[in-house]
Amino acid sequence: MNRRSLYFTGPFETAIEETSVEMAADEVLVETRVSGVSAGTELLIYRGEAPEELPADETLETIDGDLSFPLRYGYASVGDVVSIGEAVDDDWLGRTVFAFDPHETHFSIAPEQLIEVPEDVSVEEMVLFPSVETATSLVLDGRPRVGEDVVVFGAGVVGLCTIGVLASFPLGRLVAVEPIPGRRERARHLGADVAVAPDELDDVLDRGPDCDGADLVYELSGHPETLDDAVGAAGYDSRVIVGSWYGDKPATVDLGASFHRDRISVESSQVSTLAPETRGRWTRARRAETALSRLRDLDVGSLITHRIPFSDAPDAYRLLDERADGVLQVLLTYP
Repeated sequence: MNRRSLYFTGPFETAIEETSVEMAADEVLVETRVSGVSAGTELLIYRGEAPEELPADETLETIDGDLSFPLRYGYASVGDVVSIGEAVDDDWLGRTVFAFDPHETHFSIAPEQLIEVPEDVSVEEMVLFPSVETATSLVLDGRPRVGEDVVVFGAGVVGLCTIGVLASFPLGRLVAVEPIPGRRERARHLGADVAVAPDELDDVLDRGPDCDGADLVYELSGHPETLDDAVGAAGYDSRVIVGSWYGDKPATVDLGASFHRDRISVESSQVSTLAPETRGRWTRARRAETALSRLRDLDVGSLITHRIPFSDAPDAYRLLDERADGVLQVLLTYP
């Protein structure tokens, strides 16, 4: 059948093109109701700042090829199963489901790659599942401990979801660092004890010569230069978790000050895999179930700020690229 798909065709250029979709016997056909636009990876692709030779995502069967133009990309679609293949159980027909699928009006997919939308989660809230799953993965990798001081740089959608998950821990203090005032307010709403502008952080962390700096720091701003600030906020024998992906943008980190003497650890975190130290007890399925539980508890609906018709999708990317105050999660809606 015919469908319409969103393509990134060049830096700052997108197009909606007519494509076709065929359903195999072991697949279902989903009609999309809403999809979420990522202000992280998708925005890097939109700006032409992603390494073109890099595989798009080797862990998702719905995304193939590399990051060179033109490409279909996206990973947060929710819709209804409108048709099923001969080898699929009849119970799948009519279900509302989530899939890590690009932005398009219809898609075919194997049922085992779907997550049914729970009755107590709205269609729009379910679009934020990838962000909450990323936040869950970040917290697993950071290993927060009771009484620790934790600092999160960046209060975008992923940063705010991470703050929400961290707020459920018995921390000493949870600090959000964000230059946009409206996002600082949202960070407080989701559980941050303190939310400050970057130039105010030193005053917050200074607690005396024997106990200064944070125990755990997250860099989730998407800006390479912020990594220096994250390392600077870390205390002795503490750890910095880098969840931002900078794409082609270089990150020049100053490691000549207290980094070595303070034995600071800098670690990467990426949701497509599980950290080796967690694989003995955790699986992707267990993490997904945990993220779904967190999704129910967090006020993720408050992060949705704009709804744009799929036919006007180029406007969504221009809006995110401008980084205007008040813009967080942008949704594409389908007629």
